[in-house]
Amino acid sequence: MAGTASGNESGLPWRVIFRVVRWGSYALALGALILVLHKAPAPVVETSPQAAARVEQKFEEVQQAVSSGQPATMRIDQTELNSYLSSHLDIAPSGGAPAAAGNATTGAPSSASSGTGGAGSGGSSTAAPEASASAPGGTSVEQIEQMQSAVKDVKVELIEDRAKAYVVFDFHGKDMTLELEGRLGAENGYLRFEPVSGHLGALPIPQSTLETAVRRLMESPENREKLRLPDGMSSLKIENGEVVASYK
Repeated sequence: MAGTASGNESGLPWRVIFRVVRWGSYALALGALILVLHKAPAPVVETSPQAAARVEQKFEEVQQAVSSGQPATMRIDQTELNSYLSSHLDIAPSGGAPAAAGNATTGAPSSASSGTGGAGSGGSSTAAPEASASAPGGTSVEQIEQMQSAVKDVKVELIEDRAKAYVVFDFHGKDMTLELEGRLGAENGYLRFEPVSGHLGALPIPQSTLETAVRRLMESPENREKLRLPDGMSSLKIENGEVVASYK
């Protein structure tokens, strides 16, 4: 009898620990889900038809300079960039899959079919995001890759040498937000994006997951041609809160 009582007492702490771990896991999963579903406030950016028209004019002037063999530099501020995006991205107002009318950064026509997704620029996709937040920091690469579907709003802030994109997308009838911050660049005639940070709702995305997802998006065959820069563009960067593109 004494041996049985002793065995029960020794097993009790393990049962308590198991219950604490189990309920702790439930609490973490619930907390992560709340963070993911939390809709981040949209940044305040200005747009206007006049600003979009200025960008079109700048593209024309640059193309004229390049055609005549002259180097040129084009600068686009935050208002002009967001105005151009709002007029060139076919955003789905009710959560339908949108299709980009052209390259969101360069204005170059998209050569990919409308059934493929862009790198976070409102490209269409028939797959719904398979979101799962089993634990904080558990955002998967596949989730981030599929967040481009059902994009409903895109806004971009230009902060010193970085761009911060704010994207609203539909997930089974629920608006969710994705925020990505990073640096733009050009490499071998293609747009490059170096991620610095990212959030899905209020949940931070691990840096390794973010870098892997962005790399896959930018290197995938269906997105590759959408990221091709216009002929003659030698460099692209953000400087003092402006997009600066150099042509030669």
